[in-house]
Amino acid sequence: MWLRKVRVTTNLDDGFLCDAVPAGMMDMLWAGGWRHFGRLFFRYASQQTEEGVTQTITPLRIRLADWGPTKSQRRVLQRNADLRHDLVPVRLDDGLRGMFERHKTRFHENVPDALENFLGDAPEHGPCDCRMLRLWDRERLLAVSFLDVGERAVSSVYAMFEPDAARRSPGILTLLLELRMAREQRMEFLYPGYATQEAGAYDYKKQFRGTEWLDFASGEWNALPCRA
Repeated sequence: MWLRKVRVTTNLDDGFLCDAVPAGMMDMLWAGGWRHFGRLFFRYASQQTEEGVTQTITPLRIRLADWGPTKSQRRVLQRNADLRHDLVPVRLDDGLRGMFERHKTRFHENVPDALENFLGDAPEHGPCDCRMLRLWDRERLLAVSFLDVGERAVSSVYAMFEPDAARRSPGILTLLLELRMAREQRMEFLYPGYATQEAGAYDYKKQFRGTEWLDFASGEWNALPCRA
């Protein structure tokens, strides 16, 4: 077997560890609401805030044939036309870890420990094809996002940027560039991760045309009206 089950409480709170997953199988896992951080694959239907409020988890994906930037997203692209970007195989180094340490100072709750928490110790070795989109201001690296690549879909894993570049909206910008490149590669979907049905920190993920949400109860994906 290519997977090993390590924790199951309900069929919507599952996890397994895996060292290698074929591209086509990654497409199937994302379509079933699965995410992964390194070797750990997981999905869950709800979470609690630090105040004890229960939130309903909603996996999202963007159907690339229906996607196009909104007016505000076009402004983000235009405002950053002076920057360049590239897409390269993932490889962690001290420079990226340093950016992560500066980036995480923006958070006051649920502060992540290390970049490896999201990517694993050696993401260049799996469990799937992972690449990083780098955003440059001349020779200075401003932002990096990490993107898993399947057969017909891609999945955004994590994005980070230098805090003094926040005015450029680099998190939105890297996702827009990922969307554009995925469509150029004739991919069908981009999975931006989870949001919540209730208002929350990840509401920005609901602001993209072509977004769909997964109903865990029925297993069906449904169109989500763009909230831009």
